[in-house]
Amino acid sequence: MPLPDKTEDDPHAQLLKRRQFNLLRWFSLGSFLIIAAVALGLGYISTRFLVEESIERDSILTAQFIQAIGAAEIRHAAITPDRTMGEMLDPRQDKAYPDVAPETRTTARIEFLDHVEHLPDLLLATVYALDRTVVWSTNPELIGVRIENDDELDQSFEMKEAVSTSYHEINDERPEQRLLREPDYLFVENYIPMFNADKSHVIAMVEIYKEPADLVARIQRGFKSIWLATILGGLVIYLALFWIVRRAARLLESQQKQLIANETFVALGAMSSAVAHSLRNPLANIRSSAELSQGLASLGAQKNIGDIINQVDRMSRWVRELLVSLRPATEESEAVDLVLALEDTLSAFEPLIRSSNVEVRFNSPAFEPVVSQQVLLTQILNSLFANALEAMPKGGVLMIDIESSQPGQLSMTLSDTGKGMSPQQQQMVFKPFFTTKQGGLGVGLALVKRIMERFEGSVELTSREQEGTRVRLNFKVATGEEYGTQHSAGRG
Repeated sequence: MPLPDKTEDDPHAQLLKRRQFNLLRWFSLGSFLIIAAVALGLGYISTRFLVEESIERDSILTAQFIQAIGAAEIRHAAITPDRTMGEMLDPRQDKAYPDVAPETRTTARIEFLDHVEHLPDLLLATVYALDRTVVWSTNPELIGVRIENDDELDQSFEMKEAVSTSYHEINDERPEQRLLREPDYLFVENYIPMFNADKSHVIAMVEIYKEPADLVARIQRGFKSIWLATILGGLVIYLALFWIVRRAARLLESQQKQLIANETFVALGAMSSAVAHSLRNPLANIRSSAELSQGLASLGAQKNIGDIINQVDRMSRWVRELLVSLRPATEESEAVDLVLALEDTLSAFEPLIRSSNVEVRFNSPAFEPVVSQQVLLTQILNSLFANALEAMPKGGVLMIDIESSQPGQLSMTLSDTGKGMSPQQQQMVFKPFFTTKQGGLGVGLALVKRIMERFEGSVELTSREQEGTRVRLNFKVATGEEYGTQHSAGRG
């Protein structure tokens, strides 16, 4: 009966099948769209506000200017203060005000209209009587035409206030927009009420179409400033948020990798404990049997049995050291003599070095102790030496160099002339359970990296295929009495 596929029910397997959520990418896209939408909205609102406020201000000034001209012409013509220019504008009403001489009335009207006709930026000027009939215009075709259904004109008559509207093109459906020339960009329509003496009634209406070139230039400069500030502000906000989230994403990624590594080493520790428990009794039996046979065997066989006992002891010691190296970092750091630890490791590997026909080049000058733990440092060196010797099955050169690369740091470089590694293998070499050796577990260099980082050190690896591998360990120098008594390696 075939076994069921457990991966279908495994939530971790299902999780791995899902596409990993990319925080940085989704934030980049989402924040860009949101910031762009907000920036465009703010830019549009700001530009509309600028246009409306500028046009309204220009309309107010135009209305005040027209009304001031009318009042000035009334005074200049020596017309009684009881009369206003609004009452003088309709020629059909010349006989309605007998207290004003017809010549005086006509002169004041002509002077006022001449000022209106020569206003700067003027496109069209029109005067409406109370019945909405055009009584004067800079376009003679409009004189005598009655304008009906003009909402802005009716609103200004009824509300007794100036009304303004901006246009970008002429509306052919409005008969009063018979401009003398085609505007270039923006033109403004102003309805300016002309009152009676007590301003209780609107007697006439002056309509001014103008293309305020200076105002348009200022509006366009305002547009550029607003949009430039909006774009730069949005870009600064986006880049600032992107930088923050990028750092957060990297931190999360680092923490995730650390979490995975911790889980890996926890599993490795459990596996190592099980392996150690399983090997303890067989190793003890092998050693006991070898000791019993040693007393009965011939002289030649006793040497081989002694090698068996030594290798069993060495295997037992390595299992114990592996268990120690996988424990949580609860013990304090200590000062360790790196040179003595190297000499002990060389002594332990001497039979294998000799049988592998490997030449060791190592000068052992005195150096300051480094920050580590004796057992863990031995585990590191054992792993590196084992890898180097396995990379040179047909012999080669193993070079060991120690140098003080910078103040407070001691570096040890282990170089071999083995088969080396490819660039792809170098990228994966410190990942747990990655190995290039058949039957290997892939935990050696991962443990080396973990132990070195535990004591504020680092490990670097460079390799070339068919040329060899170079591993560099950077240790922190143990200074003063901060790390307690110096520990030297024990021979064995």
